[in-house]
Amino acid sequence: MFKSFLRYKYKTMLILISAISAIASIFLITSLGNGIISMYASMLKTDGDIIVMQRGVADTFFSDVNRTLIEPISKLDGVASAQGVIVGAGAIDIVPIAGIYGVTQNRMSNYQLSKGDYPMDGEVILGETIASILDFPQNIQLLGTDFHVSGIYKSEIGFENGGVVIPITDAEKLFKKSASFLLVSLKDISLSSNDIIEKIKLLSQNIDVKSTTEFIDNYNQFKIIRISSGVIASISFFMGFLAIVSLMSMMINDRRYEFGIKRAMGFSKKKIIIETITEVIGLTLLAFFIAYGISLVLLDQLQQVEKFQGYLSGEIDHMLFVKLLIGSILMAVIGALIPAVIASRIDPIILINRGS
Repeated sequence: MFKSFLRYKYKTMLILISAISAIASIFLITSLGNGIISMYASMLKTDGDIIVMQRGVADTFFSDVNRTLIEPISKLDGVASAQGVIVGAGAIDIVPIAGIYGVTQNRMSNYQLSKGDYPMDGEVILGETIASILDFPQNIQLLGTDFHVSGIYKSEIGFENGGVVIPITDAEKLFKKSASFLLVSLKDISLSSNDIIEKIKLLSQNIDVKSTTEFIDNYNQFKIIRISSGVIASISFFMGFLAIVSLMSMMINDRRYEFGIKRAMGFSKKKIIIETITEVIGLTLLAFFIAYGISLVLLDQLQQVEKFQGYLSGEIDHMLFVKLLIGSILMAVIGALIPAVIASRIDPIILINRGS
């Protein structure tokens, strides 16, 4: 077993490269898509059990909520704090686009300072990544407006590390809105948030209130990312499947004489099929672990590329690893099964005559 791969080194190498390319591309596409969702979801979940947005607006970038609601929300029983956030993006000095986060003072402490002080009006703090890109400036321009840099912060979230944080009053002037959304933190997260959500809804007819988990599960932008990465990953899977079928057909065609001899010696069709599939599964497992290693290296390198500002972040979690391992084995089995079955059905004498 497996000797055929050494005998047909060129075709074996093509199968291996095809499988590695397909599996690595699925790893990268899926993990990068999940990384984007994970980063934005982490931003929302930080001190946010409930999210308040403008009614009828599904995207946080276009939502505008009156942040005077923060005070009555903060006074509700069970509420620990309420914070206002404006999310936007724009040019920051030489960087054509980056995240700009306007936050209320009670959210500033979420950004761990590595240097300087939290910003007052007319000041900003920079994420470590964008601070490095801008060469740690004393002053910057946000959308054409001058700001003094009061400090630098570090965040595990790539979106935040590649952006700037300013007081929400300054962000209001830049983006002409009161708040993109309000984040409400509960005193006891083990309790149901439904009662508090209903109480917040009574404060205004212009707001939509959900638990942060429910919002993330149904956020339209996340659905688009998941569907897009799923479609591309499916195409990669299908292309890998076609490549294995084509190359296995060519290899099995070259081995007809060998199969004919085995059939004449009493090998059953089932044994020939199982042997062929086992060989391909072994080759695919080798391709899987090579692709896994390549993907880990590429993901790490992508996060180090300065021009991406830390926005490209992917992580291969346990679930993705298991799903893709099972998918790769299925791809190998189905891809090898078709040509193996076709070859096993031909009469041994015909196989020997055609193969000789």
